[in-house]
Amino acid sequence: MSGTAKYKINHRTTYRYSEPVALCQNQVRMLPRDVDCPWVTVRASHAAISIHPSPDSVVNFTDYFGNEVYAFSIESSHETLIVEADSKVEVSQPHRDAGHVREPWCEGVNRLNQRTFPDWLDIVEFSGDSNRVKASQQFAEYALHSFTPRRSIWDAALELTQRITDDFRYDSQATSVNTTPEQAFKMGAGVCQDFAHILIASLRSIGVPARYVSGYLRTEPPPGKEKLIGADQSHAWVGIYCGPELGWVDFDPTNRCATGLDHIPICFGRDYSDVVPMQGVVTGGGRHSLSVNVNVEELN
Repeated sequence: MSGTAKYKINHRTTYRYSEPVALCQNQVRMLPRDVDCPWVTVRASHAAISIHPSPDSVVNFTDYFGNEVYAFSIESSHETLIVEADSKVEVSQPHRDAGHVREPWCEGVNRLNQRTFPDWLDIVEFSGDSNRVKASQQFAEYALHSFTPRRSIWDAALELTQRITDDFRYDSQATSVNTTPEQAFKMGAGVCQDFAHILIASLRSIGVPARYVSGYLRTEPPPGKEKLIGADQSHAWVGIYCGPELGWVDFDPTNRCATGLDHIPICFGRDYSDVVPMQGVVTGGGRHSLSVNVNVEELN
């Protein structure tokens, strides 16, 4: 889908503790970044984070992958922590026809191995093992059912994306944030994080670069369209490097599609561990409960 869409995003995270927390230190990756790809561009006109109780120190920086990070510490006793990220973004997608890109996917892998891509250094780190995703023969065999000889990278990637939606059951109770791709693959179930990891593992196992994308989905679909799975929380999908002409193209294995204006990318990484929306340490606190609310409103 080509065109432009503007959104207002609210992402509210609330921790409640059974005992007072004496100290907490956290990093937040919920702020939109500017994205320039042949397939999509993203521009943020507003981005802000509010925290209760007020932090004692705050540091903003950009991480290795270009993601915006808000780091803070609270050194006073508290039993509730609320982090709210508000932003406004514009997503643009030009009209592009991937059907004319007929270079076989294996030739792209050969060019990567021969280091002939002009942006080779930026791509190659997404082709090897990472903290949570390891290449294996199991995943290679799964990918090769779609990545047949001489097939174009676009056609193969789209089919593999659709097969994951068809082959795996979306079940929020089946896995946890620490489930490995191997475990989710064996269970045949999971959520968007698991589906993204399975797609990445399958692609990297045959030498195709793939990166993890965290972001959001439009909360309310356009008239006549079904609501996408994962629209009420942060979402995850996969960027696949499709050669210099197409660049990075994003595919959503939870919703069986290449991404469009409904998808708002926020962070890129090798896997989920590089883009965790909020992570940190606390002193004290006892048991805790967590609630997350996401709302993505389209602006006229």
